Amino acid sequence: MGRTVHGFVMLTGLFMLLSARLAATPRVGEAAPTFALKDVVGKEYSLADLKGKFVVLEWVNFDCPFVRKHYNSGNMQKQYTEKGVTWLSICSSAEGKQGHFEMSDLKARIAKEKAVPTAYLIDESGDVGMKYEAKTTPHMFVINPDGVLLYAGGIDDKATTDTDDIASATNYVRAALDAAMAGQEIKVSASKPYGCSVKYK
Repeated sequence: MGRTVHGFVMLTGLFMLLSARLAATPRVGEAAPTFALKDVVGKEYSLADLKGKFVVLEWVNFDCPFVRKHYNSGNMQKQYTEKGVTWLSICSSAEGKQGHFEMSDLKARIAKEKAVPTAYLIDESGDVGMKYEAKTTPHMFVINPDGVLLYAGGIDDKATTDTDDIASATNYVRAALDAAMAGQEIKVSASKPYGCSVKYK
């Protein structure tokens, strides 16, 4: 009897844990998971404070060739930040893993890559990455001014490291932003992300 009760308690606990995890899964059309992270100068950015703005979350690792494909082309960031979009690059690489940089090196690396996001946020613990279930660099999320997740997935439909492929690719992030900002329906709201795996702990 005791073993049966113990087993039931364990199964109940596992079910509750799984239910909580599923409930936390970011779903297109629902509220995007909240978070607060600091940038390279210690300024905190909170998703709750960005209500009223379109927000792009981009999981980044400057040493990943799939990320470099888009940075080498100057793809998208400046175009949309100039339109008032808040573009947050998030690095969830753990200390000692690819893509993790010491603060003393990070500003120089951002400048070298000619990266122009609104902010480069540090998620060394991986907590925010796991909350969003970010799997690759890049992995993209578009959030509307009401805090609702509009798009989740890859930047485009060409899962290569070749910059020349960008011109002929269907850019899902651009399409989602352009449609949403024009008050139109987003045709593709989710896709399979591609790139290097996020280097969690």
